[in-house]
Amino acid sequence: MAAEWSVLLLTCQPGGCVSAFQQELEARRLRGGLGPRPPPLLLAVEDPWARLGSGGATLNALLVAAEHLSARAGCTVVSSDVLREARILILHMGRDFSFDDCGRAFTCLPVEEPGAPAEALVCNLDSLLATMTHRLCVGSPPGVWVCSTDMLLTVPSAPGIDWDGFQGVRVIAVPGSQAYARNHGVYLADEQGLVRNIIYKGTEAQIQQCAGPDGTVPLVCGVVFFSSDAAEQLLATHVIPPLDACTYMGLDSGAPPIQLSLFFDIVLCMAGGMTEEEFVKGGGDASVRSARSVLWTALRAFPLSLACIPGASYDYMTTSASDHIRSLTLLPGSASHLHFCKTAHSHVDQQPCLLEDGSSVTNCLLEGAVRLAAGSVMQHCHLHGPLEIGPGCLLSGLSASSSPALQGCPLRDVVLQGHHIRLRDLSCRVFTLTGRLDDWQRPAEEATYLNMPWAEFFHRTGIREGDLWDAEMPRRSRCLLSARLFPVLHACEALGLEDVLWLLAPVAVAGERLARWRAAWRMSWEELLPCLDKAAELGARRALFFLQGQRKVRRVLLGRQDCSLLPLARSAVHEGYHEAVLGTLDEASFYFLVASTAGNAGIAARALACIAEVLGCMARGEGGLRSGPAANREWALAFGRLESGDIAGGVRELAAERQKWMSRPALLVRAARHYEGAEQILVRQAVMSSCQFVTVAQAELPPLGRWVQVACPARLDLSGGWSDTPPITYEHGGAVVDVAVLVDGCRPIGARVRRISEPELRLVSLCGMPQGEAPVELVCRELEHLRDYCQPHAPGALLKAAFICTQVVQFPSQKPLRAQLMESFGGGFEVHTWSKLPHGSGLGTSSILAGAVMASLYRAAGKAASTESLIHAVLHLEQRLTTGGGWQDQVGGLVPGIKIGRSKAQLPLRVEVEKIPVPSGFTQTLNDHLLLVYTGKTRLARNLLQDVVRNWYARLPSAVQNADALVTCRSSANVWTATGSRRNAWPLGASRWPWGA
Repeated sequence: MAAEWSVLLLTCQPGGCVSAFQQELEARRLRGGLGPRPPPLLLAVEDPWARLGSGGATLNALLVAAEHLSARAGCTVVSSDVLREARILILHMGRDFSFDDCGRAFTCLPVEEPGAPAEALVCNLDSLLATMTHRLCVGSPPGVWVCSTDMLLTVPSAPGIDWDGFQGVRVIAVPGSQAYARNHGVYLADEQGLVRNIIYKGTEAQIQQCAGPDGTVPLVCGVVFFSSDAAEQLLATHVIPPLDACTYMGLDSGAPPIQLSLFFDIVLCMAGGMTEEEFVKGGGDASVRSARSVLWTALRAFPLSLACIPGASYDYMTTSASDHIRSLTLLPGSASHLHFCKTAHSHVDQQPCLLEDGSSVTNCLLEGAVRLAAGSVMQHCHLHGPLEIGPGCLLSGLSASSSPALQGCPLRDVVLQGHHIRLRDLSCRVFTLTGRLDDWQRPAEEATYLNMPWAEFFHRTGIREGDLWDAEMPRRSRCLLSARLFPVLHACEALGLEDVLWLLAPVAVAGERLARWRAAWRMSWEELLPCLDKAAELGARRALFFLQGQRKVRRVLLGRQDCSLLPLARSAVHEGYHEAVLGTLDEASFYFLVASTAGNAGIAARALACIAEVLGCMARGEGGLRSGPAANREWALAFGRLESGDIAGGVRELAAERQKWMSRPALLVRAARHYEGAEQILVRQAVMSSCQFVTVAQAELPPLGRWVQVACPARLDLSGGWSDTPPITYEHGGAVVDVAVLVDGCRPIGARVRRISEPELRLVSLCGMPQGEAPVELVCRELEHLRDYCQPHAPGALLKAAFICTQVVQFPSQKPLRAQLMESFGGGFEVHTWSKLPHGSGLGTSSILAGAVMASLYRAAGKAASTESLIHAVLHLEQRLTTGGGWQDQVGGLVPGIKIGRSKAQLPLRVEVEKIPVPSGFTQTLNDHLLLVYTGKTRLARNLLQDVVRNWYARLPSAVQNADALVTCRSSANVWTATGSRRNAWPLGASRWPWGA
């Protein structure tokens, strides 16, 4: 289950970044990050004032939500009635964060989600959304949830909140230690779970009073729920001064600003232990006291209950670098839905072992030897080695141009960040450098910079206090936050990372840089904060994500990894990076296709299949079905070059033709079909490698008119079906257990061939025909009559392909058909085929029939082929016929009894068959328990094959897991058949892969 939101709002500080955050919300909707039913309304809401507070931001967001819902309901004014059945989620971004320019909400976590529909960075916002939607809010009544994004929150999958008979407001708490509570807020609740008070940084005695039987205390974790009634009453206050100043309407009306806390100005008024006098007087100034009086009147009647979630945890994202590094390098608790990894969405070019356990790399492209020590974090960096980053470091936002400055500069216990800032119309990059142990706000007399006392720093660098702070600034206000340390612009020279790294250097080197540093225009972190360009930062992260994604495409394809690229393709389309990914896939196709080995040519088909997936994603569900014809003449030149062996030219022609089909969904879908057609050409060429295992010997030519007849059983596959299908069979390896079966006591599939005096081919088919109906007859006297052999639906296509694949007839050829037949055989051939099974029965009819036709045709033409040769010859025929098929059907019908067919994950494709001996009486026992029932419903393999191959090339995790299980499953079937026991038999069935009847 999941909560279904009517409105999702993300509040942010004023400063021109609201459109960037709105874009981030929309991106999550597009890539499925908001669930199968995303909220109809996604809103990024800018606070009216810079220091509005969480309470004011909540009231403003509630007003915006009600206004949008009212407009949707056809109202001309804001109506609180729209809140009655609405489910609203308000997420507060809060204040700026020292370690991420986009705030705590968009702080990236070292997490990958292989099962996500689209690949993307996982931010704290995404984690909180998942927690709220899929865990915490499940089962709650309509109302308004408010959640801060300044913490890492972990909640068990079943939090166990009882909503029966709920009224009023409920706060969510997590159990924590009394020591942790000394610097945080805790709830004091009575035995009925009603909140009596909220205590912030309380005394030891106050905190002890809040403790439960296990000694833990309920920590305030920034989550609160307002019932619809309570939300209506809160909304009603937005027109009452001074609370009107909390909203954008108050700003537009000229009301003076006011700052309110969600918990201490709104929620606290409902605490049972508070009196009106005590609550109102607790306000800081007259306007806040007036606001508290209004809130008391509006909300006091609502009960305030507490839900403390056992097993939940809460980690506030402080301004301590040590805490932040720890939170990104330690695994989350067992209750978390997240799985931290050492490298997330990153490409490490060489020696991943240089990244020590306990380090963390997220959204990075590291080329060359980059060593990262345990306890260090790297995010959003593109760096070239050799580099050595020691323990206790946080590096973020560094581009490749920063690498030379870092080389030969060992780092330890420092925070090094690159920032995008905007100074009116000027965009530039600024670097900041601080120590892991530094405190931003402690006075310089008591604090450190770069982990050393300020006095020592001044001595080492030659910098003076006057360089950093104005003379009139009070000494207690002189701190790291206000120190003008960081160069922004220089009159004559471009600035770079070296302009802050010198602050780490010994005295001799520092002297050379001091004059340059003094000549630059510098800013403090406090001055830089309002200038941070969040839109540019988010854009840079996105660009780096897809740059490392392009490297991932190459890595996965070149390494032949069973990793799905479909989620990345979806993201690339949603974010507008599809052209870059298509270009990378073109390059990968070219790399493989120009390689000389059949193995590379076979694997290269996956690159073309990935291009088809990108084109399909670009159609965004429109334009028709992915499966369809792929023989448009516009693509003929590209296909012709691929067929002729001009692989590089074929790939270039495909890319050139693709550009003409990008304008609308219908064309994109058709282009995707043609890329799948090109992929099938390469698969066909890979499977053709099995022809080297077809050995044909000369035999006595039967006299004219003598029939050569072959009759075959049907087959049942007990285990492993579809693992024999190209390309799965040569990329993963296949193993199928088959049993040959009689139907109604006879072999239901057969063919007979005789030579005739007329130089023509007479083709007579009874396949799938009910008894008593006339057979289908076809006579071929010209080579042109064989031209449609590769069109499976054409009359006699299988028989025509058999003549060509057995080389009884040379096609194409300058020599006419009549001349070929007379010269080689003194006449033509007559072929009869039949099947007593319904078309589409799922018993392997078509492939077994192909084997029967080829066996009889070889013998009638004076040739002899072994069963192994016939198995591979049918593979060849089905590729020429373009039906695709694997090898399990012909193994099942051409080899008697029970057997295992196997193929290795390699080219050339070779099928090996092992007969399984069975104990005495087993065959009769099996016969006694077999019943064939014809339902009248058919499923043709060729209609299923395209989906199977598409899912395999996409390397969907379910497809890879099923392929592994199918091949493993044949061992269980082997045990079953060899011992007569049903132990562990047939563990897989129709629920995972399409099987025959």
